[in-house]
Amino acid sequence: MSLTEHLLSPLPPARPAVTHYDDAAGTRVELSAATLANWAAKTANWLVDEHDVEPGDPVAVRLPAHWQTAGVLLGAWWCGAHVVADGDARVTFVVPGETGPGVLAAVSLDPMGRDLGGPVDGAADFVGEARLCGDDFLGGPLPGDTPALAGMTVDEVLAAARALDLPRGARVLSTRDWTVPDGVLAALVAPLAAGGSVVQVSNPARLDAHRAAERTTVDL
Repeated sequence: MSLTEHLLSPLPPARPAVTHYDDAAGTRVELSAATLANWAAKTANWLVDEHDVEPGDPVAVRLPAHWQTAGVLLGAWWCGAHVVADGDARVTFVVPGETGPGVLAAVSLDPMGRDLGGPVDGAADFVGEARLCGDDFLGGPLPGDTPALAGMTVDEVLAAARALDLPRGARVLSTRDWTVPDGVLAALVAPLAAGGSVVQVSNPARLDAHRAAERTTVDL
């Protein structure tokens, strides 16, 4: 089973999984487990159908903490890709204007999910292309020893996330950067592995208000 299936399958589909605030922009976007799975499926289909990504292939993710980044990470894991920060990669996800190895995929990071309107500086418009991909991903079974995150296997990532010992069902308020691997493990994988959810805040300025409004139970 893929890391994504381990994380998302137990979650009630309608329950919030990732909520992203950008206090500088004044935006809030909430994704249910079902909506997050939809974005992940589109990402997985894009990687496999358009770029022949196979289990174990390295995919670099150089993106900030954001709800679109969650879809990218979960989509990469769903098709068995090995998420890395740098080095050789078949596909590299970047913010517009940045470069990297392999196929470049520029992610708009638009709060409403708008695309870039086409390729930018030689990079594919990821959101625009992935939106056309299927809403379901039908990948084959993945063994637990499949590389998943910066050299850790699926089984090792799950074990490391559970070792952080978050309370079951925790609603985590996070301001951590989603660095690979530590930030991603602590701020995204661990809350989902605990059957919980994450409220990620970029450019934090109103944390007390977010704690109250979102009824978070753990600060990260």
